[in-house]
Amino acid sequence: MELDRGRLEEILDAVFAWSAGQEFKGHNKHDGLNSPLLRLLLGWGKWPRLVAIQTVMRAPVNLRPLLGVPKTVNPKGLALFLLGLIDRYRADGSSRHLDEAKKLLALLDAAKSPGPRAGACWGYPYPWQDLGFFAPPHTPNAVVTAFVCEALLAYHRITGDPTALATVGSACRFFLHDLTVLKDTPDALCLGYMPLPMRMRVMDVSILIGAVLAQYGALAGDHGIRETARRLTGYVVSRQTDYGAWFYTDPPGDSLIRHDNYHTGFILDALWRYMAASGDWQWRSNYEQGLAFYAEKLFNEDGSPRWMSDRDFPHDVHGAAQGLVSFSLARSNGYEYDGLPERIGQWAIATLYHPDGRFYYQEGARRTKKFTLLRWCNGWMFRGLAAWRAADRSGAGEDSSRAGSNS
Repeated sequence: MELDRGRLEEILDAVFAWSAGQEFKGHNKHDGLNSPLLRLLLGWGKWPRLVAIQTVMRAPVNLRPLLGVPKTVNPKGLALFLLGLIDRYRADGSSRHLDEAKKLLALLDAAKSPGPRAGACWGYPYPWQDLGFFAPPHTPNAVVTAFVCEALLAYHRITGDPTALATVGSACRFFLHDLTVLKDTPDALCLGYMPLPMRMRVMDVSILIGAVLAQYGALAGDHGIRETARRLTGYVVSRQTDYGAWFYTDPPGDSLIRHDNYHTGFILDALWRYMAASGDWQWRSNYEQGLAFYAEKLFNEDGSPRWMSDRDFPHDVHGAAQGLVSFSLARSNGYEYDGLPERIGQWAIATLYHPDGRFYYQEGARRTKKFTLLRWCNGWMFRGLAAWRAADRSGAGEDSSRAGSNS
């Protein structure tokens, strides 16, 4: 289906305006323990905390207002909006997008995690209990910090702003000196999710860091960091299955998540960014095989995102947005999947968009969760739709395919 550029621009404007009207504050998927009531009743141990978070997350309606969960600014959400603004600028050249980007940079600077760390870092604004760790609010997080770095790198490539690049360099010190080392061999390096005692190896963490290091090394002329980027990326590539997929953890049994939608997209995009920045194309066939698995097993024919390769529902807004990002990047670099970005985008707009300028959370098999989690819904869809629009512009792929390059 052909892209209606005018309609898409209207939606992008509306989504950004609605989100800015909220001062970029919103509820989050895993923020149940920000409820004073639940923190009092269930905030004292691993399993009660998991029950609290999962109950709020899985409820068919948004319980957060009833439970007193405050709306907060999520640094990852700010990074997503910033990436979307950069893609909008690439698509139409309007300086208004860069003006808004400067405001988000200030908010990101204010949202840095406190405490003595080796470098700049960011985390989630809520306490988070996972199977393998507990993190207090604002605990530095490798994934959040990597997304912020990607936004700063994109801003630097467009504007040449040295402060943005210097902040990424500072974050690289956080990655390499604060995170738990889970595996370290001449060919493979695996880092932990947070600077906490942990053993869980989450697949997207190391490759997201590797992609940032490769881009920073290319832009800053830091050739020493590139070998570390290669080992981080190589570890994750080595865990790809013979049918092109990645499990969420290594070993797979450490998590109930198997081959899910958006983490697959994270890994694929990070692999491409690493290769493009480093000029190391030895894993291109792994990217191509993974992209084929992603298209065939994690999206339905109508463009709706499958929850996992072996489970259809719920159709999550984040999965749709990540598909737009991943297949728009692929298109920009010569990989075409028979109009898949168009089908994903049209499905998301038809199924999950509210004309107020916000996206709903999930379509279930029987009902749709018609509430908006600002980062998870609007942040991701703004990012995804802007990437789709930028890839549609003739020549838009040049910046993406050479991410991190000085050429």
